[in-house]
Amino acid sequence: MFAARGIAVSFSMFFLLYGGLSVVVATLWARVWVHSERYPAWHGADLLFGIRMLPLAISLAVTFTFTVPSFMLLEPHAIREPVGAIPLVLGSCGLILVLLGILNATAAGLAASRTIATWVRDGRLVKGESSVPVLRISRVVPALTAAGIFRPLVLMSDAVEAVLNASELRSALRHELAHLRRRDNLKKLLLRFVAFPGMAALEVAWLQATEKAADDAAVSTAGEALDLAAALIKLSRLATFPSAPDIATTLIHAPLASVNARIERLIAWNERQQKPALALSPLYAVCVTLTIVAAVAVTYNQALERIHIATEWLVR
Repeated sequence: MFAARGIAVSFSMFFLLYGGLSVVVATLWARVWVHSERYPAWHGADLLFGIRMLPLAISLAVTFTFTVPSFMLLEPHAIREPVGAIPLVLGSCGLILVLLGILNATAAGLAASRTIATWVRDGRLVKGESSVPVLRISRVVPALTAAGIFRPLVLMSDAVEAVLNASELRSALRHELAHLRRRDNLKKLLLRFVAFPGMAALEVAWLQATEKAADDAAVSTAGEALDLAAALIKLSRLATFPSAPDIATTLIHAPLASVNARIERLIAWNERQQKPALALSPLYAVCVTLTIVAAVAVTYNQALERIHIATEWLVR
């Protein structure tokens, strides 16, 4: 009975924290995002992903750092109290939330694996300088796709080489390789795990920011920016939607309005107008981390007692 109460209380606290923080994030993320335009696109993408994962990170940290230890250390083991209705309901909701996340992520991963396996069945390896395999597939769309998480590869349709010239193709390939370097497919899988109502707008904003970040990583001169813009224009004429699984990145994706915005951004690309990166000293990060650890260590016992008072209310 003690173990059952502990599990119920832990899942209850996780559900309350995760649900409450998710509502806060869904409500306030746009106010934070509006201030990120002054920084490079990859900073914005990282910021949005961090905000999106914040409810899960805080909920797991509080549950395993405070809730579980406080119950194990301060709750009497000998008392055989039944699990109350409140922790039973909230704990069930927390468990269902976790299971749905696992099922959602697993379904998306399996669907992507099946689709990519079908496409690469007749794929031919393209020789190049990239450390990531590039396969030519006998399809029109998707034109270029970065697929895989642990064994990444780039899929290139037969139509691409016929439509793009050499410099445009190089820029387009660099764009997809940038997605793989930034582990965007893994991040997409994690977003499936943390699916929550009201987060669609935030996730769309993150997807658009990742495309801009990959564009910036693919070009270093105005000429390369124009090459990538030309590739987007040419390949957008081939695109039909949906053309690729969710756990993959494509050069051209819906909605086309976002592709048009990327094209305009690339045409206006100027080295002197590139936004400065937000430089954070490693020493600063270490100092912040040590400060947080010290604050937790000093107040840990008091925090356990307060958390235990809250969980006792749940149990009863």
